[in-house]
Amino acid sequence: MENSCGNIYKGLAQTGAWGCFDEFNRISVEVLSVVAVQVTRTLLTCTATTDSTSTEIRLNSSKQPHAPVKSIQDAIRDRKQRFNFMGEEVNLVPSVGIFITMNPGYAGRTELPENLKALFRPCAMVVPDFELICEIMLVAEGFLEARVLARKFITLYTLCKELLSKQDHYDWGLRAIKSVLVVAGALKRGDPGRAEDQVLMRALRDFNVPKIVTDDMPVFMGLIGDLFPALDVPRKRDMDFEKNVRDSVLDLKLQAEDNFILKYAGGFVTAVERIQYI
Repeated sequence: MENSCGNIYKGLAQTGAWGCFDEFNRISVEVLSVVAVQVTRTLLTCTATTDSTSTEIRLNSSKQPHAPVKSIQDAIRDRKQRFNFMGEEVNLVPSVGIFITMNPGYAGRTELPENLKALFRPCAMVVPDFELICEIMLVAEGFLEARVLARKFITLYTLCKELLSKQDHYDWGLRAIKSVLVVAGALKRGDPGRAEDQVLMRALRDFNVPKIVTDDMPVFMGLIGDLFPALDVPRKRDMDFEKNVRDSVLDLKLQAEDNFILKYAGGFVTAVERIQYI
């Protein structure tokens, strides 16, 4: 991985291009420690031509296996057109720039090393307007009552985030919202005669019920009932598939409880619909 990053830095240095590394903190800590050295040298190189007062961090090249990246810094400082980078003579365009995006604190992400974090200037971000995004996506999926339905959708997910237990597999963010909206659009196109609030209610219920733990189920179904009162939309069920699941459970000498069968079958149907329409 570190060699790949080194090749990318080499390419950026030769073209003078700006490179943006998306979801940068998904890289493992072990690799980040090496990448930090490479990025340190590359970024300090970038500032050398524009800020003559910038502080140079000096490392002992005999102790750093990736110290050749320092040659970028030296080359720009010396106004060289060609320089030695990782044992290869390459051209240098001093307009090179490196940027990263990251989700600090998000599941599956790692913290950046302090020496790497200090080299990037943070950019202030604001929380996106989920309700507006939801409304626009509903319109794109063909819903006419998009504004009202978007408000109910985001209200449900906001309350779920606040009232339900904290589980590693729960996700009430923008990715989950988009996935449900895609499923809702597929359901609407598959059943154009059904009312739009029933379509969205069914998508929200069938998409989320398989992942809701038993203790949270009454709360979740209560929220669904409050936001979509007097709606009782039948589930999309495949009885032959449910029978096969039940037989497989019994073959494994396990108890084929109805709740488990419904959760498994519901999760499978939802996954198939997502794969088909995303």
